[in-house]
Order: sequence, then C-alpha cells, then structure tokens
Amino acid sequence: MLGLLALDTAFPRIRGDVGAPETFDFPVRVRTVAGALVDDVVHLGHDDAFPHFVQAAQDLVDDGCIGIATTCGFLVRWQHELIAELDVPVLTSALLMLPQVQRCLPRQRKVGVVTYSAAALSPKIVAAAGGDPFLPIEGVDPSGYFAQVVRHGAAHLDPRRMADDVVAAARRLVAAHKDVGAIVLECANMPPYRDAV
Repeated sequence: MLGLLALDTAFPRIRGDVGAPETFDFPVRVRTVAGALVDDVVHLGHDDAFPHFVQAAQDLVDDGCIGIATTCGFLVRWQHELIAELDVPVLTSALLMLPQVQRCLPRQRKVGVVTYSAAALSPKIVAAAGGDPFLPIEGVDPSGYFAQVVRHGAAHLDPRRMADDVVAAARRLVAAHKDVGAIVLECANMPPYRDAV
C-alpha cells in the first residue's frame, strides 16, 4: 500500500491527481497534514510543518504503507530529510525526474517545468531535486482559475478550466524557450491535464 501525504487543501481531487485514490490501480491511503496550508508551505516556504509531515508519514508506515509520496512538488526541499526519518522509500515530487529527463534529451534540448507557482519555485528548490537551478520554468497564471482553486479551495472543480490554465503555461514556456524538448509538470494536481498539454 502507498501512503500519500496531502497538503491541507479544500478542492475536489479527480482521477489522475496524485491525491485522488482512484488514480491508482492498487491500494493507497491518503493522510492530510493538518495545518499544512498552500500559502505556508509553498508561498512562504515555512518549515514549521515538517515535523507534522514526518509524523503523518510514520503513521502511514505504521498502518502498513510500504512507500510514501506527496501531493505537492515543492516538498522536494524535504526529500533528504524525509528519507532520513523514515524506513521506506519516499517520493516527494515529480521534480525528482528532472535529471533523468534531461539525460534523455539531445544535447541542444532542455527540460522545462510547468509549475503551480513560478515565483515560489526557486533555483534552490530545483537544485534540491537534482535539476539545473536555471532551467526554463513557467507557472500558471497566479490570478487564474487553476491557481485560485489550489490556493483558496473550491466546492466544485471545472477540469476544462484547469486544463486551459496548464496548457496556457506550457505554451508560454515553449514560446519563450525554443530549446525545450520535454516538460515536467511540477504540481501533483496537473497530471489530469497532461494529454491536453
């Protein structure tokens, strides 16, 4: 069984979203880390919640989970700290794929990132994932539908509008960086829209 650590958010999770149990063809258990708000964890970069993530992960392990993943790509900044605290594999972020994807590309191509927040995705966070700290990055519009739903919550989710925002960010990324050869979606809420991208 896989254990999933989720931020304390208030929007529906749909199939494909890492935080939606129906995304997986095997048993998963989701644990929301109370008080781990998007503003604190992503925008302010606070580390206050780290002990709560460790405890929630350990609880999942104690419940029989043999691996831990998270629903926020920005948690890659705690990758090394979490594996030091736990006795099971931990995958904090899709950003951990950056070095592998880059190695698969021709020399003249770069991997780029579409993220929930370009402003918050610092070179230090990218470097923590093993990526080039100065790789091309584009975020969804901070005032757009996707960002507002993730940051402030919503009772209902419009997948078309979510997809439109992710696709628009991907278009801006490749328009500004003609050498992008592959895109990694940082946000665990973005996979439902990868086909549209």
